[in-house]
Amino acid sequence: MLFRMGLLMLGLAFAVPGQGADAGARTALVLNLEGPIGPASADYVIRGIAGAQARDAVLVVLRIDTPGGLDASMREIVRAILAAPLPVLAFVGPGGARAASAGTYILYASHLAAMAPGTNLGAATPVALGGAPNDGDAAERPSDPTRRPASTMETKVINDAVAYIRSLAELRGRNVKWAEAAVRDGASLSAEEARSRDVIDLMATSVTDLLEQVNGRAVTMGQRRVVLGTRGIVQVSLDPDWRTRLLGAITNPNVALILMMIGLYGLLFEFMSPGAIYPGTIGAISLLLGLYALSVLPVSHAGIALIVLGTALMVAEGFTPSLGVLGIGGAIAFVLGATILIDTEAPAFSVSWPLAAGIAATGLAFSLLVVRLAWRSHRRPIATGAESMLGEQATVLEWSGRRGRVLAAGERWTAESDLPVQVGQQVRVTDLHGLVLRVEPGPGRTS
Repeated sequence: MLFRMGLLMLGLAFAVPGQGADAGARTALVLNLEGPIGPASADYVIRGIAGAQARDAVLVVLRIDTPGGLDASMREIVRAILAAPLPVLAFVGPGGARAASAGTYILYASHLAAMAPGTNLGAATPVALGGAPNDGDAAERPSDPTRRPASTMETKVINDAVAYIRSLAELRGRNVKWAEAAVRDGASLSAEEARSRDVIDLMATSVTDLLEQVNGRAVTMGQRRVVLGTRGIVQVSLDPDWRTRLLGAITNPNVALILMMIGLYGLLFEFMSPGAIYPGTIGAISLLLGLYALSVLPVSHAGIALIVLGTALMVAEGFTPSLGVLGIGGAIAFVLGATILIDTEAPAFSVSWPLAAGIAATGLAFSLLVVRLAWRSHRRPIATGAESMLGEQATVLEWSGRRGRVLAAGERWTAESDLPVQVGQQVRVTDLHGLVLRVEPGPGRTS
């Protein structure tokens, strides 16, 4: 009986479509795009849109609250929206939320755009510090209507961004002129102004209110028009899973830098002490995670080169003492490399100055510690070999004329002396010829 009840409950569990939705009910998949836009958020949105149909969803609601982020990640999200097999509705909310910088592009790309009262969007001027726009970022900057491109490269970047957002505005039938102003001049709008200027399609106080208002509206899906039927639709919220949270953690530039240093020093300790296992294992895992994080972030090759050079110089200080020249030079190179490591001005994707200085100081301190230990070892008396016997204290066991036997370092030795000594007397070892000690009266160094 219990076995049958268990099978029945198991079957009911698998029959539930997920997160409170009734079997056969039409659902709206709600994705929450919060915080800076980076590789983790892009992966979350792309996988959410791709798997929406498998969850029996008829549309996706993308709730946005972002200050902006990386250009590459933003474009991946836009491509996913444009290729989506079902409508994607963007909603900036709740009150106090914003769709700044990269968020503005995503809002323009969505099939329907809505904002809650008390929200804003805009300030979409891109700044790529090196290379083409696709290699840089879409970092937010304060709105400055008087600002103009300072270089030919920046002009190309801005013109590319303008063409991109214009194409999205024309595709969705939204205000093209203001979209260009948001990029060129960093213009921003409140929700009410955005609605009055046809930047968005409607205003809503919540996702529920949005779904009620869009019932019966038609959206363009490629070459066809789809009428939204959202009356009685069930909302299913998809929260970021462990993969998204892990990716978000390791793609933080500060975490990636720490992982890189743990990896380098772990492998260094393993090479210095073969067979330790733990440093090498932890170091290899950390190094691979750090390299993966850097592979999906817009990194500067000059920054990576300076970090590697700085680390190598600080390590070299421990093996080739240079009175601190290599160590200090390595610390300076490391801090400079960490400063320019991430090729973006987005605050969420910049390396912390205190962290970079702290890692460099730790590496320098480690190098100086190695130098100190090496210096102390150099000054310490030799503890092995024939030279270690020089200056040792010995006790005369038996003696006749100039020759006899003594006890030194716990062993019995044959000894010689040009000065008279007596049995039981303490003598000092002055020389060693083969297995014969040369001694003289007087206290010596105790072992």
